[in-house]
Amino acid sequence: MSKRGDNNQDLTTPFDQSVDRQTTSSQKWEKYRDTDILPMWVADTDFMAPPAVIEALQARVDHGIFGYTNTPTELNQLVIERMQTLYQWSISEEWLVWLPGLVCGLNLACRSVGVSQDEVATAKPVYPPFMSAPRLSDRRLITVPMIEQQQRWLIDFDALENAITDNTSLLLFCNPHNPGGTVYRAEELQRLADICIKHGLTVCSDEIHCDLIMEPGLKHIPLGSLNQEIEAQTITLMAPSKTFNIAGLGCSFAIIPDPQRRKQFQQTRKGIVPDVNLLGYTATMAAYKEGGEWHQQQLDYLKGNRDYLIKEINQIPGLRLNPVEATYLAWIDVSAAKLENPAHFFEQAGVGMSPGRDFGDDRFMRLNFGCPRSMLIEAVDRIRRAMLSHLPSG
Repeated sequence: MSKRGDNNQDLTTPFDQSVDRQTTSSQKWEKYRDTDILPMWVADTDFMAPPAVIEALQARVDHGIFGYTNTPTELNQLVIERMQTLYQWSISEEWLVWLPGLVCGLNLACRSVGVSQDEVATAKPVYPPFMSAPRLSDRRLITVPMIEQQQRWLIDFDALENAITDNTSLLLFCNPHNPGGTVYRAEELQRLADICIKHGLTVCSDEIHCDLIMEPGLKHIPLGSLNQEIEAQTITLMAPSKTFNIAGLGCSFAIIPDPQRRKQFQQTRKGIVPDVNLLGYTATMAAYKEGGEWHQQQLDYLKGNRDYLIKEINQIPGLRLNPVEATYLAWIDVSAAKLENPAHFFEQAGVGMSPGRDFGDDRFMRLNFGCPRSMLIEAVDRIRRAMLSHLPSG
């Protein structure tokens, strides 16, 4: 059987195309090189980038000179227009700080806010760098739980407020949340903002999945767009990387309205964090200018993958999957299966997922469904067979 699933499927969209990544030093695919394990772990998709992005990169490569590069003024204007059009959020060009990745933004926030041994709060389960960045920055990590409410995972706001002390200077926030895919509503964001304003916390808001909302009627709301008070206390991190599958080109940005916070952030990065490379800028500009139609097609495709996955996983004994409002990352509850080592169990079944323990909750596994439908169908079949063998009927 093909490692990429059933390749006899009719290809009706570009997203159905199976592209061989095994000879490209792909981090995702190298992990299971020379095995029959489908890689469905790290958060990049198996979709080719938008044609406009590929064409822009080819044209830039044809130019033939790859020297030090300033941020294109046009790109700054694209981001300003994007924030206004999508979120009715008026930002200024000087607020933008371009970065070669979002994770370094998390670490810079931890190092530039407060002082040594200050507390940094976050809610878990959460993307692992939220837990490692404070420790790497000589800060103390405090965590509060995510709680399940009507099949959605939310910060326990009461636990957050109770955990804050005079030494807490920063909150690391994730919206849409990874893992789980929660899209925070306006009233939930306002409650969070009220807590942070009351206690004088700076918030570093990771909003990298903001363009990947699949649930009809839901809309991303940047925390910093709520009002001027929380805006001044917020460092917002965004990137085109997840949306357009260009993570390897290393281009992200921070929006930091407050001059003092921005100055400290910029000062902390000096000599440590390099500038964005010119191909990252090129790809981002093309994606934001011309990637809209492709983006909508991808959302439609991902929604089909999501709906298929939720239906099938919830029919497999021992597994449970809540609705996924955003991201292409399914947070699967495997606790009822009583597996001694869930990650190993599913790898033995031929599916490589991210273990929940990496995010702070070993009752779960995270599955990346940003792949051709044929691959997802094959993965679900493998999971189903393994679970039925593990939990025989009767």
